[in-house]
Amino acid sequence: MNAADVSIETIHHELTAFARRARASAGRLHPELSLVSYTLLGHLEDVGGCRSTDLAAHYALDKSTVSRQVSALERAGLVERRADPQDQRVQVLHLTAAGTEILAQVTASRRVAFRERLAGWPEEDLERFAGYLLRYNAAAGGVTFRTAPASD
Repeated sequence: MNAADVSIETIHHELTAFARRARASAGRLHPELSLVSYTLLGHLEDVGGCRSTDLAAHYALDKSTVSRQVSALERAGLVERRADPQDQRVQVLHLTAAGTEILAQVTASRRVAFRERLAGWPEEDLERFAGYLLRYNAAAGGVTFRTAPASD
């Protein structure tokens, strides 16, 4: 293996470990809020509501996967369906007040965890790391996930 192959294997291993930790921590933050659910709630907040099919298309997920997640979020009282004002036949998903509150709590908890893990990093390293992540995710073909605002 050359140096690039070793680096790619390390990146793969570390991103996999990161994803596993994120999935495991999501349940601890709120029992009804998986990592996928958190992402869907964040998108609904960011866009002000959308259809289930829009969520599935945006995240390149199967409609049945989104349907199960949305049903769980509805049962938990975090999401509600409302008729689209332009087309009453269409149901648009929106966060409930409880959904907005839980999303804010989980987001705040995640920010604290990131700040703790990155506390000793020089500002230049943080900027470089953020830039690398943006570049990596941009190469994914336009699928975007919830991002934190530039300042708190």
